[in-house]
Formats: sequence, C-alpha cells, structure tokens
Amino acid sequence: MTKILVTYDMFREGFTELESKYDVTFPDGRDFTYEEVFEMIPEYDVLCSMFDFPVNKELIDHAPDLKMVANYAVGYNNIDVAYCLEKGITVANTPDPVTAPTANLALGLMIDTARRITECDRKLRTLGKDMKIGVLENLGVNITGQTLGIIGMGRIGKALAKRANACGMEVIYHNRRQLYVDEETKLNVTYASMEELLAKSDFVSLNAPYTPDTYHIIGEEELKQMKPSAILINTARGPLVDEQALVKALQDGTIHGAGLDVFEFGDYPLPELLEMDNVVLTPHIGTQTLDVRIVMARTVCNNVIGFLEGDRPVSRVMRP
Repeated sequence: MTKILVTYDMFREGFTELESKYDVTFPDGRDFTYEEVFEMIPEYDVLCSMFDFPVNKELIDHAPDLKMVANYAVGYNNIDVAYCLEKGITVANTPDPVTAPTANLALGLMIDTARRITECDRKLRTLGKDMKIGVLENLGVNITGQTLGIIGMGRIGKALAKRANACGMEVIYHNRRQLYVDEETKLNVTYASMEELLAKSDFVSLNAPYTPDTYHIIGEEELKQMKPSAILINTARGPLVDEQALVKALQDGTIHGAGLDVFEFGDYPLPELLEMDNVVLTPHIGTQTLDVRIVMARTVCNNVIGFLEGDRPVSRVMRP
C-alpha cells in the first residue's frame, strides 16, 4: 500500500479521505523534526510538508521511493523544487484556499494603518481619559480615491484588486508579465512599470512569491522612489523587503507607514518596528482562520489523491 508521511499534527479532519484509502503516518501531538523525517522518509512514497519544513536535496536523496511532495501552503520556498522536478518528483501547493483570507488581511492592514486603528486603540487603553480626542486629533487617511499599487498580480493580487475597487481605489499593478487587456478591463486595473508604480501609489502591496528575483524587491532605492505619504503592505514573504532599509525609511520619513504580516528574519520583526506607531504588525496570520486551515488540509488531501488516482485536479508547482 502507498505510504504517506505527514510532518505536522494539525487539522486531521481534513485528511479523513486520505486515511481511509492509504497508510498515513502523523506525528502524535506535535510536528516531526527534520531528523525524524530524515530517518523515516526512505519507506514513504508521499511527503505532506508544512510551509516551514525544509525539503532539501539531502532529504530528497534519502528518499528513493518519494514520488510527491504536497506542501501545506501556497508558497514553496521551503522545497528545492528544481531538484524535485529533476528527480521526477511532483510538487503541489494549496493556492486556492489562501486567496481570499490573505487578500482580506492585506486590505485590513491598509485600512488599519491608514486610519490608525491599532495606534488609537493602544493609546486609548494606555492613556484612558488623558488621550486627546478632537477634530484635529488622530487624523488618518481615507483609502477611497487613493491609488493602490500591487506588485504581483497572481490570485491574491487579483483578489485584492477587486476589494480595493469596491472601496473606490484606483488600482495599478506590476507583474512579471502584463495581463491580457480583457482581464485588465475586467479587474479595472492598469499596468505600470515598477518605477511608475512606486512613484504614483499611495499604498504599495506586495503579493509576489519569494524567489531569487523578488528578494529585496523593496530596498533602499525603491523606498526612496515612493511618496513620503505612502504606506507599504506586505502579506507575501518577509525577504521581499529589506527590513533594515524599511526601518530607516520609516524613521527618517521617506515613507509614512507600513502594515506587515511577514518579516525578513523569521517570525519576529526588527525591534525598532515594535516601537513605531505608524507600523501595524501581525504574526503571519494571512490564512489563520479555522475554516481556511481545514480547507487547506483537504486541498493537500485532494492533491495527493488526485496525483495517485488521477480522479481530480492537482495544484502542481511547475517551476521553481
């Protein structure tokens, strides 16, 4: 019987169908360590990996029967995709379930940062009746009528564009390839060069995958091209932004603010960002709702069954 190894012990209800058909191994109450998976993997045909579990050349070479890696995430920078494809191993991800919640969070961070919601909440809790409240206090920015620049017009970028349009924003975008004219018309978006987007946008949202080409796509020079009133939003991957350059840009007023769900150096931001009222921070919660997490698990399950049985679509990763 086909043997499937799952590195994480979460959302088991999403794996019911898979468990009914195949020999599936889960950790008990915790995630498997890399060392544990390395010892076990030679016996398995399929690996279901969490987004932070490294599927590297060393592990792949130690898995002679491995035919598929099904990642519990839309991103796959934890996997050596090029080497998997070279070895004939299929890689799959979970793009569809994460689209709406991640786009919703990006819009939420835009509104929160622009309207100073978190800042005002914090001040009211801390200062109480000593907080200044008046016509000219706590002024923010109305996103309606503002220009949103989206970098990366994939599923999430398109979903965010629809939400921004509903809020009365003008949407421009930059992408690896320009969309077809009919799709631009349908989405009510306009293509711009990177330079044009940075110069014109009141909000810049990063929605691109993390690749060698997108590493530090926003760095010191790009930040200098943005408006002093601009707000940067990142719900994609931390290393897309040079975080030290961002700290400096926020400190010296090169840009106005930032809403960040991901950070360059891991799970936590640089300490300077924690002290800034014009920065809203969330701990990588783009898909952090129970219903979405269960659907993601079912998508992993469907990817595996579709690969093994050919009876349903598989969200294949076709290139690194």
